Amino acid sequence: MIIQNVELNVINMASDKVTACCQALIEKNLTISFAESASAGKMCYEFSTVINSGRILIGGIVCYHTSMKEDLLLIPWGTIEKYSAESAEVTKLMAQHFYRYANSDFCVALTGLTTPGGSESSSKPVGTIFIHIVFKEKQIAKRYEFKGNPESIINQAIDAVADLILKEI
Repeated sequence: MIIQNVELNVINMASDKVTACCQALIEKNLTISFAESASAGKMCYEFSTVINSGRILIGGIVCYHTSMKEDLLLIPWGTIEKYSAESAEVTKLMAQHFYRYANSDFCVALTGLTTPGGSESSSKPVGTIFIHIVFKEKQIAKRYEFKGNPESIINQAIDAVADLILKEI
């Protein structure tokens, strides 16, 4: 019996919202960077899959563990203990602090709960995502509660980021 190895080319394409956001950033000559926790780099990756993303994507940092947030993004000691790693306060500081380093027009930070545990509670269930965007002299802070499995929650959050940026440009 002969078995042939067949290589399947699977193309992972960004969502229509991410593609539209990238195209708008390209048209306006604007750049973007990411400070990610819950999305663990997927947001930066999704934006990188769009044609000509090199013209807009500065890069990103994944700060999943508390020590990364405190040591690399200089989140003041005690802040995470007070508010939790998955909070609007920490997400805001992540965006503001990385914005200083990234030298991009837009800096997006994202934290949240995609699986049970962490700071999950009745007021902050799984699916809660915090997004903070810094640009020019403006900032946007949003809290969402998405439904679905971890991948679906992250994909919904990435599309929400793309929508927020599209509304601004």
